[in-house]
Parts: sequence; structure tokens; C-alpha cells
Amino acid sequence: MSERPVSADEKPSLGKFILPSLVLSNFATQPSAVIIGLLLVDVGLTFGSPVGVTGQIRTVSMVLGVVVALFMGILSVRFKHRSLLMMGLLFTIISALGCGYATIFGIMLVFYSMSGLGSAMSSPMAYALVGEHLPQEKRPSAIGWVVAGMAISHVVGAPVTGFVAGFGGWRLAFLGYALPVSLFAFLLAAKGLPSISSSHQSGMSVRDYFGAFKGVFSSRSANGCLAGTALSGAAWMAILVYGASFFRQQFLMATGLVSVISIGTALCYTSGSLVAGRLVRRFGRKLLTVLAVLLTGIFAASYTNVTNSWLSVALVMLGCLFSGLRFAAATGLTLEQVPRFRGTMMSVNHAAVSLGEALGTGIGGLALLLFNYEGMAISLGAMGIAAAIIFQLLAVDPTKAQVQMGS
Repeated sequence: MSERPVSADEKPSLGKFILPSLVLSNFATQPSAVIIGLLLVDVGLTFGSPVGVTGQIRTVSMVLGVVVALFMGILSVRFKHRSLLMMGLLFTIISALGCGYATIFGIMLVFYSMSGLGSAMSSPMAYALVGEHLPQEKRPSAIGWVVAGMAISHVVGAPVTGFVAGFGGWRLAFLGYALPVSLFAFLLAAKGLPSISSSHQSGMSVRDYFGAFKGVFSSRSANGCLAGTALSGAAWMAILVYGASFFRQQFLMATGLVSVISIGTALCYTSGSLVAGRLVRRFGRKLLTVLAVLLTGIFAASYTNVTNSWLSVALVMLGCLFSGLRFAAATGLTLEQVPRFRGTMMSVNHAAVSLGEALGTGIGGLALLLFNYEGMAISLGAMGIAAAIIFQLLAVDPTKAQVQMGS
């Protein structure tokens, strides 16, 4: 029933493309989010809906992601992680194609939601495959790169989206960027990910499947990681979803300038995720997670509450840097919580991420409609501060405990 790591004798077919495949699979989950984040105003104008309402397509996508990720907690015990990852990439392909041809807001809502479904399948399996195929000492760096795949997607996606949209609007951004990226990621995963796996178990009962959930939710530390992840993800939405629209509407910045700023923020996020592996070895998973989550919440709450546009941009850059650290460190901490059920743990963790992002997008949109950008940022930033407290009080780093016991 438990998930055991593949032994050295079972790894001869593992090629040099396994990590690039995992990085690109995470890369492919982000183009749709990049497009909506940058062109949310344009999509709203096409369908005649305000920004606060249009932004809820991401909320629906994240809610669907929560449901699918929880179901993945069962599937990850029965089926190969590789197969589930590739199925997720297939849904991202369908989503990009459908969004590009959507004629009414309802159709756009349905197909964009499929991007959340695809992400809920592929992203947790990417992290589970890191735990399945790499030794513990190499996981922090590998996780940093897989997380960076999402951030690099924003680095590349922001200018590409701005450029493509300049020729054919937001629809061409889906068809000319999100679609080919998803296709290439699918093909690379088929080639680069090993077919040898012990992540699936046959002949199991329904009771055995739900035993995996019991193993996750019976851990106080795992629950703390999940709650902290959800709330910190909600805080991050203040920047990810509403940051570009804030600069365009509050400071009247042109789309091209916002695209350049988005590149800078994505580079900051990428830098944070890549340096996390080194900082984890020096400071530990828990301490780095707590500090990064706290600072993400503070910067998310403050960037809309300054009158100088470039100071606001600087605060967003810092928020992105520490959010990259936050996600990589928290993911690494969560991955080690229940080693017997890594697939289930990371699927439930993805559900927590999706729940947090849905919560952040929903509450942020409501606050934006009822109050203003300042109220939105303060509401979501406070969730980040609460998340840091939860990580500090409840989370435990199992690898640190193992080192102490062995010393």
C-alpha cells in the first residue's frame, strides 16, 4: 500500500531529461494564468464584465482544482505519477484551445477552469516524482528548479503575451503561446519521464485508498503545513492576480510597461525559488518558510498603500522574491511530512494551494468591488501574516528531527 522509492537497480532507464521534463510540466501550468493576469482588463472588455467579476474565472478554476486535487490523492496511490502528470498536461492543451475560441463568457469560464484541472493533476505529481526518484539531499535543489519552472513561465510569458496580444489580442495569446507550450511539455514528458515506477498499487480496497488520507490528516504538522500553504497562497493573489490591473488602473501604466514590470517580478520570484535550495540547507525548511511567508504577507499588504508608483513596484518585486522562497521552502517542508504517501500528500497540498488561491481571488475581488485596491491588499496580506504564525506553531521539519536523532 505504501509508496516506496525506486531502488537503484530499477533506475537504469532514468535519463537526463527527467528534471527538465518536470520543470517544463510546471512551466506549462502557468501560461493561462499569465495571460489572465496581464490581460484581465481586455478579457473583461470583450465579454462586457468588470475586472472584479472577470477575475472570478480564476476563482472557479481554483475551486475545481481543489476538488480534482483531493481526488488525485486517491488516484496517486493507484496509478503511476507519470501517467497522471501527462493526463494533466492534456487538459491544459484542451483549456488553451477552448479559451482561444470562446465566444461567450460562460464558455470561457468552462475552458479556463480546465487549466485548474490540468494543474491539479500535473503539478503535485511533478513534486511527488522528485520525492520518488531523487535522494533527500538533492530534493531541495530539484524542488527549487521545479518551482522555478512556474516562475520562468511568467518571465517568458509576460513579454510573449504582450507581444502576441499586440497583434491578435488575448485570444491569440492562448492559441499562439499557451497551446504550443502545453503540447511541447506533453511530448517532453512522454520522452523524458521514466516509465518505471512503484507509485501505483493494484488490488487495493476503497478502505486502503482512504487510509492514505488518514495518514496525511492524522499528522498535526502536515495539517499545519496545509493550512499555512492555503493562507499564504491567498496572500500571494494580491500580487499575482490583481497587481497588473492595479498598475494599469491606479497609475495608468501602459500594457507594455506592465509587461516589463511583470518580467521583473517573475525574475524575482524565480530567484527566490532557486536560492531556496541553498538557504534550506543553511537555515532549515521551517525557519525559511516562516520568514518568507511573513514577508510575503507584509509586502502584499503594502504595495497598494503607497502613492509613488515606483515604490509600489519595488514592494511588489520584494513580495515576489519572498513568495518564490515561500513556495519552494513550504513545498519542500510539506513533501517530507508523510513519506509513505507522497503522492497523496502533494495532491492534498495542491488542493490547499488551489483553495488558498481561490479564497484569495474571491475575497480580493469582493474587496475590490466593495472598497478599493487598498482594502483588497490589506485583507489578503493579513492572511499571509496569519499563515506565518500557523507554520511557526504547528509545522515540524521531519528531516531535521531525523538528523538530531542520528547525531
